[in-house]
Amino acid sequence: MYVEHPNLALLSKLNLLDLDASSALFSNRFVWHYINPKLPEIQGDYVGVAGLKMFFEKLAGTTKGTFKVDVVSTMPVGDELVVIHVRDSMVLDEKTIRVDAVVIWRVVNGQFVEAWDIPSAYTLAT
Repeated sequence: MYVEHPNLALLSKLNLLDLDASSALFSNRFVWHYINPKLPEIQGDYVGVAGLKMFFEKLAGTTKGTFKVDVVSTMPVGDELVVIHVRDSMVLDEKTIRVDAVVIWRVVNGQFVEAWDIPSAYTLAT
């Protein structure tokens, strides 16, 4: 009998397009860490659901609404982490960029407390 990992079940409830509806999934101390040398004006830490919303607003503005995410794979790691391989695409300076990245979600007591969005150095260079 298959039993879904609780952190994958939590992740399946997350709607990044409606963070207000998903706000109960986040700890009050949630921090989104964004690392991307091609977007230094967005790179940094964003606190709370309001910070995560601000991050996506900045990203949409910088990419003129072209930013898209395709999930390639998802894997729980122990009791606290979920690693997601994503393929991001966007247009920057009139050039289409595709970037492999991992997003590592940290879950404590059934809520997201931290996440790291880390692009592949190889795909950033292409």
